[in-house]
Amino acid sequence: MTNDHARARGGLLLGLGAYLLWGVLPLYFKALGHVRPTEIVAHRILWSLIFLGALVAIWGRLPQIRAAIANRRALLTLVLTAALIGVNWLIWIWAVLNGHVLEGSLGYYLNPLVNVLLGVVVLKERLSRARQIAVGLACAGVAVLAWGAGSGLWISLTLAVTFALYGFLRKVAPVESLEGLTIETAILAPIALGWILWLEQAGTGGLGIDRFTTILLVLAGAVTAVPLLLFNAAAKRLPYSTLGFLQYIAPSLQFLLAVLLFGERLTTAHLICFGAIWTALVIFAAEGWRIGRANARERAAAP
Repeated sequence: MTNDHARARGGLLLGLGAYLLWGVLPLYFKALGHVRPTEIVAHRILWSLIFLGALVAIWGRLPQIRAAIANRRALLTLVLTAALIGVNWLIWIWAVLNGHVLEGSLGYYLNPLVNVLLGVVVLKERLSRARQIAVGLACAGVAVLAWGAGSGLWISLTLAVTFALYGFLRKVAPVESLEGLTIETAILAPIALGWILWLEQAGTGGLGIDRFTTILLVLAGAVTAVPLLLFNAAAKRLPYSTLGFLQYIAPSLQFLLAVLLFGERLTTAHLICFGAIWTALVIFAAEGWRIGRANARERAAAP
C-alpha cells in the first residue's frame, strides 16, 4: 500500500468515526435538556480546552501551538473558525433541546451542497450539468420547505453555512488539527468562563444541580473535542468532496432519532424537501463516481 493510499484509508476511518459520533450526539444533549443551551456551549468550550491542553502536554505539541499563534494568517483564520464553530454549536444545541433535531439533520444534509457552492463562488470551479441539476433540486427542496414549514428553516441554513465555512477554512489553514482546535477553544474560553462564573454566582448554573448533570457537563469537553479532532484530521487527509460524502452518516442518524425516537413531526413539506435533497445527493455521488472512474482509466492508460 502506497503512502497516499494509507493516508486516504486512515482519513476515511477518522472521518467515519467523527460522523458516527456526531450522529448520536443528540442523545447526549437531550439528557441535558434542563440546562440552558448557552451554558452547555460554555461548558463544551471550557472542558474541551482542559482536555485538549492535556493532549498538547502529553504529546509535546506546545512548540507547534506557539508557531501557529506566531503565524498571522493561521491565527486570523482560527479566530474566524472559532466564531463559526461557536455559532454552530449554539444553534445546534438549541435545536436539539427545543425539538428541532429534524431541522438540524436537514442542515447537515445541505452541507455538502453548500461545499459545492463554495467551490463555485470562492474557487471559481465550474459545475457539470449533473451537478447543476443536483444543486437546483436542493434549492427547490429548500424553497418548498420555506413555503410549507419554514419556521425552522433558519436552523438548517445557519448550520449548513457555518459548518461548511468552518470545514473549508480549516482545510486551508496552515495548522494541524490538534493545534488548531486548541487555539480555537482558547479564543472562546474567556467568554465561556465568564458566562459560567456569572451563572454560578447568580445561583442558576448547572454545576452541582445533581451528580449526573455535573458529570455530563464535565464530559462535554471530551464529547466535543474527540469528533472534531477526528474530523479535522480527516480533512487533512481526504479530498474535500470525499469528506462531504461521509457527512451523510451524521444527519441520517439524526433524522432517524428525530422521527423514530424523539417523535418530531414529519410534514409533507419536510418529505418533499428531504426527497429533493436525497435525490440531489444521489446525482452528486453518481457524478463523482463517474468522474473518478474516468480519471482512473486515464491514469491507467498513461505511459
